[in-house]
Amino acid sequence: MDAYDGDSDARQGPEGPSGTRPDPGPFAAAVPEQPPLGTQKPPAAPRTGVAALSPRYQVGAALALALVAVAACVHLGMVFLSLAPANTVTKQHGKAIEEWVYPEFEQNWKLFAPNPLQQNIAVQVRADVRMQDGTTTTTGWNDLSAQDGRAIDGSLLPSHTVQNELRRAWDFFVTTHGTDNRPIGLRGSLSEQYLRRIVVMRMYRGDATSEKGTIERVQVRSSTTNVPPPDWSGEKVSDTPVYRVLPWWTVTADEADGGVR
Repeated sequence: MDAYDGDSDARQGPEGPSGTRPDPGPFAAAVPEQPPLGTQKPPAAPRTGVAALSPRYQVGAALALALVAVAACVHLGMVFLSLAPANTVTKQHGKAIEEWVYPEFEQNWKLFAPNPLQQNIAVQVRADVRMQDGTTTTTGWNDLSAQDGRAIDGSLLPSHTVQNELRRAWDFFVTTHGTDNRPIGLRGSLSEQYLRRIVVMRMYRGDATSEKGTIERVQVRSSTTNVPPPDWSGEKVSDTPVYRVLPWWTVTADEADGGVR
C-alpha cells in the first residue's frame, strides 16, 4: 500500500497533488506571460504626411492649407461674379472684381447661356490702294464674313481660324470701344490694331485690286440684319441691314509693304 501511494505521488505531474505549481525556486528564469493566441494587436503603422510632423509644424501646415483654401474660394467667387449677370454685388464691387480678374483670369466663355443670336453680323472692308503707276484706287466693299461662310459651307473639317478669327476680332473691337468708335481703356488700341491687321491681310489675299498695289488705308463696317422669325410666331421684324461704319485707318509702313501678306 505504501509503494502504491509513492508511485501515485510520482505520477501527479508538475502541479503536485494539490493542483498547484510547485515553487520554482529563487534561481528560476522569469518567463514573460504571452497573451492568448488571436488577441495580439498588430504593430502600429508609421505616421505619414502632416501627422508625422511635430505639433508646432502641424499647426503651421494647417494654417497654410487654410490660407490656400480661402484664396481658392475668393478666386472662384471673383470669376463667378465676373461671368454672372449684373446683380447687387457686381454693381457695388464691380471695379474690384475687374481688377482681380482682368487681364490674367479673363474668361471668353459664358457661365450662363445667353439668348440665342437673333441677328446676322457681317464684317466688311474697303481699301485705298496705291497702284504701281502712282494713282490711288478705292476698292468696293468686300464681305469678309461671307467669304468665311463660303469656306465653311460643305467643309467636313473647317479650321478654327476660318470660323472664329474674324468674328472674335470684331467682338474684341466692339467690347473695347464705345458707340462713337473711340477706345475704352488700354485694350482699345490693341483691338483696333488686331482687327486692322486681319482685314489688311485678307484684302491682300482676296481682293484683286489690292493684290496689284499697296494698301494705304482701310475702312471697316459691320452689317447687322435681323434673323427672320418663324412663320407661326406672327412677329414682324425689319429685314433692312443696319451699318456701323468705322473711320478710315491708315495702314502702318510694315503692313503696307507687305508685312502681313
